Amino acid sequence: MSKDRYKKFDKRIGCLQFGFSTFIAILLVYLFLIQVADIRHYRDRAKKQRSSKLFVLRGEILDRNGFKLASDNTSFNLYAHPMYYDHTPEELAQILSPLVNIPVSSLSKTLARDESVILIKKSLDRKTAEAIKAKRLRELSLEVKNKRTYPQGTLASHVLGYYNSDADVAGGIEYVAKDYLEYFDKNISYEKTPNGDIIYNFNTNPEDIAAPIKGKTLNLTLDSAVQHICEKYLNKTIQKTKALRGAVIVLDPKTGEILALAAYPYYDPNNYQKYSMNEMKNWAITDVYPPGSTFKVITVASAMINGKVDKNTRILDTGKMKIGWWEIKNYDYDRNKNPGLIDLTYLFEHSSNVASAKVSQMMTPQEFYDTLKTFNFGETTGIDLPGESSGILPPPKSWDVATHGAMGYGYGASVTAIQMASAIAAIANDGVWITPHVIKYSPEVLEEKVIKRRVMSEQAAHDLTWLLVEALENGKSNVKMDEYYIAAKTGTSRRPLDNGAGYSNKLYTSIVGFLPASDPKVLVYVVVDSPNGEAIWGSTVAAPIFKDITTELVKIMNINPDKKKTVNKNEI
Repeated sequence: MSKDRYKKFDKRIGCLQFGFSTFIAILLVYLFLIQVADIRHYRDRAKKQRSSKLFVLRGEILDRNGFKLASDNTSFNLYAHPMYYDHTPEELAQILSPLVNIPVSSLSKTLARDESVILIKKSLDRKTAEAIKAKRLRELSLEVKNKRTYPQGTLASHVLGYYNSDADVAGGIEYVAKDYLEYFDKNISYEKTPNGDIIYNFNTNPEDIAAPIKGKTLNLTLDSAVQHICEKYLNKTIQKTKALRGAVIVLDPKTGEILALAAYPYYDPNNYQKYSMNEMKNWAITDVYPPGSTFKVITVASAMINGKVDKNTRILDTGKMKIGWWEIKNYDYDRNKNPGLIDLTYLFEHSSNVASAKVSQMMTPQEFYDTLKTFNFGETTGIDLPGESSGILPPPKSWDVATHGAMGYGYGASVTAIQMASAIAAIANDGVWITPHVIKYSPEVLEEKVIKRRVMSEQAAHDLTWLLVEALENGKSNVKMDEYYIAAKTGTSRRPLDNGAGYSNKLYTSIVGFLPASDPKVLVYVVVDSPNGEAIWGSTVAAPIFKDITTELVKIMNINPDKKKTVNKNEI
């Protein structure tokens, strides 16, 4: 029994010895491979551990004329590493105090904290950083940072947005164009020591290391001069009427390029953290509201597209009418109870609710709905800014007779400011709708990003333009100009309650128009939310802003007058 037991024990020991010997042999082969046969691979891995990519500055953002709107400034954060201290905190404080402008006593306390890494000061300039580096203190390190700056302050802040490199958060164009702004053609890397010093070898190009790498420059369609006057006159009216907010959009109807987009309240993107999300929201593209009488232009356009009316159509205006359970009446009913048979020029001049509702009823709900969709209501416009809303356009199956009629004068749908501006721009652009945009694209990218779509015939667009011009010329509008024909329409609508159940006693006032009517160069849309005063209308609040802006626009853009020549109605 004992001999058998010893034999089993010997076999086990032999197996263990064999297994151990095999393991040693494999380990020796492995060590040979990694240290001799495959040494290049591990050298590369070690090299990668010492490698670092160069710090990349974001590209600048410029307006259409090369005016700088955003750029990167390099700054440095200073850290202390107690485990490497060669000096006492007091000694180190004496050295650093005059450089970082922090009292010695305060700096000593900071440097004496029981932390592995101590932040001493953020956002040092390059001159200060170089002075600290010259001290050659191994217990200190400098971290390079980029700070996005906006030299024009609040100008176009809702378009530009903001950028924080530490948190890697952004808004506006800074968010949309992130990859473009941070793109550079060559991938430059270098090796460094644990202390952060560059290791120069034969592959190191000193020029690449010395020169900061910057992303691509982004050109916008904005014109800073136009943006400035829009913000100036909008702010003037907001302060005067103590309105809640306002927006102005100026665009080229033939290209879809936005020359200005002002959304009040303004904010400073240099200090965006101080503002609420509501203040930083570009409400001209995110928030919806009933458009009111400016929508009557779209109603008539839709009826023209569906062959229900033309420029000679007459409608019986009874001053007020009942549609289902809802009674509507014209705003001037008390002065003009029964206008009678009116033409479309009169409809626009007197902003007839009754006539607009009747024009709406000439189309079936499906016809009206389908036409509104071609103007991009109920859809996003595709503007190259984040957060755009699609607006609210109820499906035609949900329309009752009251909704159908109310749709005609701007109460059935809820729109965004950019939707209204781009829809009216289609009329100014000979009936072709075009995607509004703020980035100045190359010809190749433009075809991909900007959609052009005919929504009405060129003749119908011209006829509608002339109806608007004639209505403005016949009336007492304060937006008329001596040298320019203007096609425009004002609007006033009640502000819905925040819970969506009914309307408040506050109003939206607006105006949209383009000029010169014979060859439109610019479209302006103005909307002011909840102004205060006695006479609150689109004509009394939004129209004066429109007039101030267009008066300066024709000078800035050097637009040729069209009133000096005889204008044929069929040519406009």
